[in-house]
Amino acid sequence: MKLKPLQSTKQRRKYHVRKKVSGTPERPRLSVFRSNRHIYAQVIDDIAGVTLASVSTKSKALSGQIEKAGNKEAASVIGEAIAKAALGVGIKCVSFDRGPYRYHGRCKALADAARKTGLVF
Repeated sequence: MKLKPLQSTKQRRKYHVRKKVSGTPERPRLSVFRSNRHIYAQVIDDIAGVTLASVSTKSKALSGQIEKAGNKEAASVIGEAIAKAALGVGIKCVSFDRGPYRYHGRCKALADAARKTGLVF
């Protein structure tokens, strides 16, 4: 039995998600990217091709709140920050794009924190 490389498996999962999720001006896409050390979130309008708001664990403003950037606590801080940034721009409803990541752990922590802060998925 030949195993598939991880990259192709992630790419296939990402295409399945992006086939259904697209950002519009009324309901932009909340995209999540996570590496081993950091987590990033963006609110994107795909029709105009514009990023409306973005937050990451690398940003200087959040460095005091985050002790270690690659865990669930950091993901919750990023979820709250992206929700506040989106609400500040006037966005209340988004489509959640988890990318190639399964909906658990850091991805779920970010989504739950964004919902709790006032963003509607």
